[in-house]
Amino acid sequence: MSITKLALKFALPLPQLESYQRFLFIGPHPDDIEIGAGATAAKLAALGKTVCFLICTDGRFGTGNLPTEEKEQIISIRRREAEASARCLGIEDLRFLDFSDGGRYELSELFQGVGKVISGFQPDVVFAPDPCVTSECHTDHLNVGNTVKSLACFAPYGELMSAYGLSAAPVKAVAFYMTAKPNVYVNTSGFFQRQLKSIFDCHLSQFPSGSDEAKALELYLKLRAADYGIRKFCRCAEGFRVLDSSRMHCLPEAGNE
Repeated sequence: MSITKLALKFALPLPQLESYQRFLFIGPHPDDIEIGAGATAAKLAALGKTVCFLICTDGRFGTGNLPTEEKEQIISIRRREAEASARCLGIEDLRFLDFSDGGRYELSELFQGVGKVISGFQPDVVFAPDPCVTSECHTDHLNVGNTVKSLACFAPYGELMSAYGLSAAPVKAVAFYMTAKPNVYVNTSGFFQRQLKSIFDCHLSQFPSGSDEAKALELYLKLRAADYGIRKFCRCAEGFRVLDSSRMHCLPEAGNE
């Protein structure tokens, strides 16, 4: 570890996510939040924190090739599944932007939609998929992650947000899930089974019971929880690439912590 990185580690320790009060979890599609951070969301809700879920797209293309009329049914099904899943995790505040799945929206509209929720909800921490993962190819994940990166940096500055027609918000950190470089781990022992239930009992249009997709995802989640648990010295954990306000701008060493 370089001297600069070592100094950063001790001079600016990474925040403990549980120390904050208001959390906004943003998912490109129904089920992304649950897969990437569901156990953490359940834990925060159980701790009495204020937690909100925002789903950006309707997930219409998540079930393969279907006729147009069936796509409309899928949109309704996926919304109901998201609502049931949020309840399973103890989340009462669930919001939708209803953009079309598959990147069929203007980035400026996505920025405004996410920005309005951040302005209104006033989160301390925003969760989103990590757009810097080199293997990530899904347009919606990249678009949402990059949008949140910009807004997390801009949010505390009233004049800058006003230029976009938005209000300032006291965002103190962004936590990227589905990341290849986690630097903060949350002990989710006692909440992992609820995460599995929120996915495999609720998102049945995506992961039918007993399907190969469901079995593969469940195995992956179990391995990931155990791996991160070892790093946190506990049974189960989730990992995030966290950037606080000090690390969001002009501090390249923070990208390799």
